[in-house]
Formats: sequence, structure tokens, C-alpha cells
Amino acid sequence: MLGEAITRGLLMVLGYAYPALECFKAMEKKKSDIEELRFWCQYWVIVAVLTILERFGDAFISWLPMYGELKLALVIYLWYPKTKGSGYIYENILQPYVSRHELDFDHNLRVLRAKVWDLAIYYWHNSTELGQAATSQILQRLTSQQPEKPDKSKKK
Repeated sequence: MLGEAITRGLLMVLGYAYPALECFKAMEKKKSDIEELRFWCQYWVIVAVLTILERFGDAFISWLPMYGELKLALVIYLWYPKTKGSGYIYENILQPYVSRHELDFDHNLRVLRAKVWDLAIYYWHNSTELGQAATSQILQRLTSQQPEKPDKSKKK
């Protein structure tokens, strides 16, 4: 339990905070080195892909011993100056795959965007109808109730 918490903390620092700071420094230099910016862009693209894959596959592989430590080793490998694993993984695995399937990705995203928009419109329409119906019922109840007239026969 404690080892897992330490691993998660290190993953946050070494996988997100340190690379974000280095990326920030690269962007804020007076004369930015395009290769350094490209390296950090590759890093963040790979981290985004890994995060998405992890959301789906975590339940299947998180039970493996040393899973957290392997993730930590991977993110360090990605940015470590001597290995520069981001460049290798991006150029040899990710870029060729995405290039081959880019049109499919674009098509699927357009379809997904249209479905999400249709779903949002559907829920908006239903929620406004429900809101109108509820408001109408409340107003009917309020107007149908007549205020009680004070009984004058009970005067003292």
C-alpha cells in the first residue's frame, strides 16, 4: 500500500510535473530549439495515448506485479536525455500507425461528434419538455389553491 502510494507520487512528479516544467522552459526560451519542442510534443502525445489506453486496459493488466513501477520506468525512459525514448516510440510505432489510419480516425471522430451532438440535442429537448411540464404543474397547483378566508364567526 505504501509502496503503491510512493510509486504514484513519483509517477506524478516524474511523469507529469518534471516534463511539464521542461516543456514550459523550452517554450519560454528566447530562441526555442525546434527539436526540443518536437521532443516534448512527442512525449505528450505518447503520454496522452498511454493514458487513454490505460483507462481501458488497466483492469486487465494492473494486477501484474510491479505494474506501477513499470509505468514509472516507461515515463522515465520516454524523457531521459540518454534514451530519448519518446523519439524512438513516436517515430517507429506511433507515427507510422497513425499515418496509416489517419483517415479512419478522422472519419470516426466526425461520426462520434455528430452522435454526441445528436445526443446532446435529444437530452436538451427532453429536459426542456420536462422542465416545462413541471413548471406547468407547479403553476396549476398554485393557481388552483384558493387562499383560506378567515372565519369571522370565531371572533372573540
